[in-house]
Amino acid sequence: MIAKVCTAAPVIPVLTIDRVEDAQPLARALVAGGLPALEITLRTAAAMEAIAAVSEVEGAMAGVGTLLTAAQIRDAKSAGATFGVSPGATHSLIEAAREYDLPLLPGAATATEAMRLLEQGFVFQKFFPAEAAGGAPALGSMVGPLPQITFCPTGGVTPENAKTYLALPNTRCVGGSWIAPKALIDAGDWDQITQIARRAADLLA
Repeated sequence: MIAKVCTAAPVIPVLTIDRVEDAQPLARALVAGGLPALEITLRTAAAMEAIAAVSEVEGAMAGVGTLLTAAQIRDAKSAGATFGVSPGATHSLIEAAREYDLPLLPGAATATEAMRLLEQGFVFQKFFPAEAAGGAPALGSMVGPLPQITFCPTGGVTPENAKTYLALPNTRCVGGSWIAPKALIDAGDWDQITQIARRAADLLA
């Protein structure tokens, strides 16, 4: 499932949803723009309900982000999440993902962290925080020693630097919060969000 998520489009939108009623129109706008894999972060009180709402949108893959605990994995799976994303990785988090059968994109910032995740079978990983951890040069330096791993850099990724990441042989997609700005969500400007999504979907063109 994680392979499907990471190869669905060049960008996985990282979404912070404050109002449940925004979840479905936002998801429809993003899917219409060519971005079906959606990471809904657990940073608001509405997040779990938003995941449940997005899971009902045709063509959308409802994901959960900012996973920190086993309970969050349990609840997100119950809400309808089809994949999970975490800023890092702990033993209990990985065990819970396996217990609840939630495909996980775990975070790594160093070669050691990436190797430990690879030992546990994670060939797709999140490179986080991407810019703070050295950006595209740091990620590119992992190609030689760790060619088995495909990364999704997230954290500081912008429309301006996304192409630099996507040009790396060990990067298939990036995570981006610029896709759905809060001001556009609050205004219900779904057409504009679709336009932003379309430009993001064309980054590999």
